[in-house]
Amino acid sequence: MRHPQNDMITWSMLLRKVPAIVRALPRVVRGMRAANVTDPAQPCGLGWHFEQATLRNPDGAALLYGDSVLSYRDANQRANRIAHHLQSQGIRKGDVVALFIENRPELLLNVLAVAKLGGICAMLNTSQTQAALVHSLNLVNPVAIVVGAELVEAYTAVRDQVVIAADRTWFVADQPGSAVPAGYIDLMAASAECTLDNPASSRQIFFNDPCFYIYTSGTTGLPKAGIMKHGRWTKTAVSFASIALDMGPADVMYCTLPLYHATGLCVCWGSAIVGASGFAIRRKFSASQFWGDVRKFNATTLGYVGELCRYLLDQPASAQDRDNRVIKMVGNGLRPGVWAQFKQRFGVEHICELYAASDGNIGFTNVLNFDNTIGFCLQRWALVDYAHDSGEPLRGADGFMRKVQTGGEGLLLARIDEKAPFDGYTDPEKNRKVVLTDVFEKGDRYFNTGDLLRSIGFGHAQFVDRLGDTYRWKGENVSTTEVENILLQHPQIAEVVAYGVEIENTNGRAGMVAITPSESLAALDMRELLQFAHGQLPHYAVPLFLRIKMKMETTGTFKYQKVRLKEEAFDPAKAGNDPVYAWLPGSDCYVPVTGQLLAQIQGGQFRY
Repeated sequence: MRHPQNDMITWSMLLRKVPAIVRALPRVVRGMRAANVTDPAQPCGLGWHFEQATLRNPDGAALLYGDSVLSYRDANQRANRIAHHLQSQGIRKGDVVALFIENRPELLLNVLAVAKLGGICAMLNTSQTQAALVHSLNLVNPVAIVVGAELVEAYTAVRDQVVIAADRTWFVADQPGSAVPAGYIDLMAASAECTLDNPASSRQIFFNDPCFYIYTSGTTGLPKAGIMKHGRWTKTAVSFASIALDMGPADVMYCTLPLYHATGLCVCWGSAIVGASGFAIRRKFSASQFWGDVRKFNATTLGYVGELCRYLLDQPASAQDRDNRVIKMVGNGLRPGVWAQFKQRFGVEHICELYAASDGNIGFTNVLNFDNTIGFCLQRWALVDYAHDSGEPLRGADGFMRKVQTGGEGLLLARIDEKAPFDGYTDPEKNRKVVLTDVFEKGDRYFNTGDLLRSIGFGHAQFVDRLGDTYRWKGENVSTTEVENILLQHPQIAEVVAYGVEIENTNGRAGMVAITPSESLAALDMRELLQFAHGQLPHYAVPLFLRIKMKMETTGTFKYQKVRLKEEAFDPAKAGNDPVYAWLPGSDCYVPVTGQLLAQIQGGQFRY
């Protein structure tokens, strides 16, 4: 871990930024005014802003994908057709419409159409199948669903477990002329003759109206549905477009992040919309084709997560590495060891690292372009002492919590007030678990982010780690409880403890489980166990490491000793008599971890 003093912001560093700060002040002021939507009668939100961008830049590129380009006028008109058809089928303001489509223009056109009607888009994780998909759907009670051809099989498998009428089960083809499956209605064909005009409803959307349900992993296992309102979308999109990135019609944002997450959907696409800029997308990230796409789309701006940057650095160096127009990038999770290398190799001037939780009420942004920081936040926040075994915040003898000193690490709490409301979850019980009261004074309320940050001075911070019962891997939050509950369904497993462990030179934490067999180690088929996990869990949640324990150690209050398990990780020398196994990339079976294999894994010989 880096020593805190190595990354402290000093007066000299701040003074060097003064010219850039002075130049940025006008747009910062404009952006803050535009983002601060408080008039309950002022139209705002995704649909309204897209229509404003269309007026500003009608012939400019709005959506770029493969070899196709949709102008703002074209994209707006196509979304209008879909909106008018949905409206004719009874979709109204406040109705939930589930969207189950991979990254392609049709997903965004449908999001835009639903938003123009004041409907709520349930942004289903396209990796979900079976029980997790059923839970995500039934959690928000959608009145309709739009399914991409590429995900029909996954939805059809659970269709009888959700209550969505057949006449509101729409299909979006992936290839021209593809057959419409039985029991689905071709949405694009059904809406082809509808009017191109903006629906009147898009001017009747206000800051407190819900826009999205974005799913997050929770401590109870299955996904939670976080509420994103149009006011918060507006604040996010305007802040990043105007203040952080200075987006305009000449810019193109290239984003390969999944658009069911807030970073891709709200930060990246929102920034492009507010800037009337181009938004170039790809179905799935490809390290080998990334910079070719960047050049083809003339991208000036990138959306990223830390893993993406590491994969790009792992590619062989090329004389074309700096042959691009990219000057800025926005995202999260960039490791300090990668930061400077990435800027130098690819010629990027500004890394706008951010911190935000789609289900929270706080966000940090690296507006001033310091290295290795998530930036600052104008909202009221605090880092407090916490219990290392449970992740829970600690209270002093007076009943109040204790703030850590500058340079220290602490649990991030965000004050809930009129300027920073907490939109919350669909489940009131989830809200009660994350809202703390009487934190520093009687009557105050704070959102517990569950994240560990370090204060580095001048209001800036660094992200350190996830705490509690989730960890982050491949850009996704993984619930340890969900992993445990799934694996406990295996007939040869009696007990499971799931946790995240670090692999050197990777981002986040990889999944590991300690398991107690119901019979014996010999009865466990490691190939079959891996197949079972793949069949029940999203790919990013499948454990990479196993530790077999004949008896699981617990604390005096009968809680599993996760802290020790995390510390010992997958090192066979620390595991004592417990066998340790690993799933190696490209293999179909868990294999024993030896000292030699451990050195190869930590030495980077396997690409995780």
